[in-house]
Amino acid sequence: MSKLWGVGLGPGDPELVTVKAARVIGEADVIAFHSARHGRSISRAIAAPYMREGQLEEHLIYPVTTETTDHPGGYQGAIDEFYESAAARLAEHLAAGRTVALLAAGDPLFYSSFQHMHRRLADRFDTEIIPGVTSVSAASAALGTPLVEEKQVLTVLPGTLPPEELTRRLRETDAAAIMKLGRTYPGVRRALADSGRLDDAYYVERASSDRQRVLRAADVDESSVPYFAIAVVPGPTPQTRLTLTESAARDGSESVVAEAASTGASSTAPAEAVPASVGEVVVIGLGPGDEAWTTPEVSRALAEATDIVGYTTYVNRVPVRPGQRRHASDNRVESERAGMALDMAKQGAKVVVVSSGDPGVFAMAAAVIEESADPQWREVPVRVLPGVTAASAVASRLGAPLGHDFAMISLSDRLKPWETVAQRISAVASADMAFAVYNPASSQRTWQVAAMRDLVLEHRKPETPVVVGRDVGGPTESVRVVTLGELDPAVVDMRTLLIVGASTTTVFEAAGGPRVFTSRRYEA
Repeated sequence: MSKLWGVGLGPGDPELVTVKAARVIGEADVIAFHSARHGRSISRAIAAPYMREGQLEEHLIYPVTTETTDHPGGYQGAIDEFYESAAARLAEHLAAGRTVALLAAGDPLFYSSFQHMHRRLADRFDTEIIPGVTSVSAASAALGTPLVEEKQVLTVLPGTLPPEELTRRLRETDAAAIMKLGRTYPGVRRALADSGRLDDAYYVERASSDRQRVLRAADVDESSVPYFAIAVVPGPTPQTRLTLTESAARDGSESVVAEAASTGASSTAPAEAVPASVGEVVVIGLGPGDEAWTTPEVSRALAEATDIVGYTTYVNRVPVRPGQRRHASDNRVESERAGMALDMAKQGAKVVVVSSGDPGVFAMAAAVIEESADPQWREVPVRVLPGVTAASAVASRLGAPLGHDFAMISLSDRLKPWETVAQRISAVASADMAFAVYNPASSQRTWQVAAMRDLVLEHRKPETPVVVGRDVGGPTESVRVVTLGELDPAVVDMRTLLIVGASTTTVFEAAGGPRVFTSRRYEA
């Protein structure tokens, strides 16, 4: 019976072809493969050891790759016409009852030409796909280092994206693999540099083949990059360490290993040189949003850092500097982030851990200091540089609602039970002092604002002023005053900070809008 096989061949080494792929190649009636107009097919060369005499071959030659075309439909028109023609040729064999093995370098559904045939034939003929080892996995093996660990995120990007888009995505991910290089490499290299990732990036050419090359991405000759090359940015490890051993490259290949051997140095990347002394960790607060609220002391620390560590949103607020490594991560891995920063400093790095607002207010200072209590980190210097708090920023927009005794409470119950939060809200409300509410809501946590309002109403009048500040210092800033009874939880999100007034908090109209203050005097 006829059948279309999508056969993944792996990255180039014939020994990385799977057992099933080798069997199907040997049994198929027809072997189909692609090539450019020069006629040399990498896929057929990989499959050759498993083919048998007498098999029919369908050589599908692209009419255009990177050159220009006079086709009336332009490049896309020429390619679409080719795919239709190729599908028709394979369909003839399938209709005649033959089995067709369509070869695909790497994996058939990972940036592969097979997908175009699959789209045109799978609804008419029995089809099965045999997965293959991708070039991403082969490149990681060539480097001899993990691409990602634990909760790190790997992003696979085509080099054909505009450099600005590549830059943005590289800034937002822990690790990246950039495919489809060739003539796109100058733009890819620029994106790596603009995102601050060039020093951590590596270039692997023809991974796993006998022509494999492994280089630092910054050292590559842009004029000689083939299509079958990949740029890799491994995720940060606790020591920011990347080791390339002699076994990482095949005999005769050009690599960082060869460079290290010629100088007598160990075969490691520059970032892992043995430190002459311990570095330090500086935990800083950027302020709530406006660059003008970042202190000169913090700006100096950022300029002097070798490594920037933090939640992705905050790391993206830090200007990119050449040679400075950036380690962005999820906002739920504070302890892991702190440990990584301390370990890098122990190896000699000058690490800045970034927070928004003030680092000591519901931010990274507590996590770093707590982690540094571990005996392995106690010799690592740690400094905390203060920043403008979100509460101060919101209060300043309307006057002085925090002008007397006040408290700060986070409504998040991720690190403490809601019963504790509720107890503290009631205690502050009964004490009749103003308080700032951090982390009032999120996409998964929407009910606490109403619960907080109801708890406070047990002790305070519905007319109590509440300041609602959102994205203060940012491009969508809004600040307004409502009463406690009117507070609508639906308008509150994670970018909002609330200030709940006391019985002595007053609102009055003045030039420029309402003004709010909490008096420092109490009547006798």
